[in-house]
Amino acid sequence: MKDTAKHQGLRNQLVSTLEQKGITDRAVLDAIKKIPRHLFLNSSFEDFAYQDKAFPIGAGQTISQPYTVAFQSQLLEVKKDHKILEIGTGSGYQTAVLFMLGAKVYTVERQNELFKTTSNLFPKLNIRPKHVTFGDGYKGLPNFAPFDSIIVTAGAPFIPQPLMAQLKIGGRLVIPLGEDVQIMTLLIRKNETQFEKHEFGEFRFVPLLEDKN
Repeated sequence: MKDTAKHQGLRNQLVSTLEQKGITDRAVLDAIKKIPRHLFLNSSFEDFAYQDKAFPIGAGQTISQPYTVAFQSQLLEVKKDHKILEIGTGSGYQTAVLFMLGAKVYTVERQNELFKTTSNLFPKLNIRPKHVTFGDGYKGLPNFAPFDSIIVTAGAPFIPQPLMAQLKIGGRLVIPLGEDVQIMTLLIRKNETQFEKHEFGEFRFVPLLEDKN
């Protein structure tokens, strides 16, 4: 589990790239500067880990492009001790960013292979989510609700109703919506029944699958 000066240099370059692409949240940029992304990837990708690209991580899933991770994290407006539900733990890289931002992260992964690998990786990197679970992200985690914010890291054809129900009033839900290409969508819960919707252009994600454990 090596993290060298060379890796740090590459991270600094990555942060400059993200700033050029319009990421402005200093806390998010600082988290990306600190987190050894290469340790979340298969070692064969180590040399490419700090390029602004997505890579396969097994089980037909990918680690999101750093820009996408930064963009979604910035939309969440994370504050210290926020309770955040993450749908799609994947490699754990997004989880690590939220943890570094001071959030209490509850994360769900439906691929058992990834769930096991990532659960073992977190303690080695001193990343401590509040709760890591194997299950169906469409259902959320009602036992731990409500959440200050919810982040979905897979493309969804629609917004799962249980996730909307588990969001606090004033809370933010960030989800890529669509089949082939997704529109990054932010919902802000205004009251019991009303949500304000914002859209932020096209992104590409692996699909969020329902009941496929």
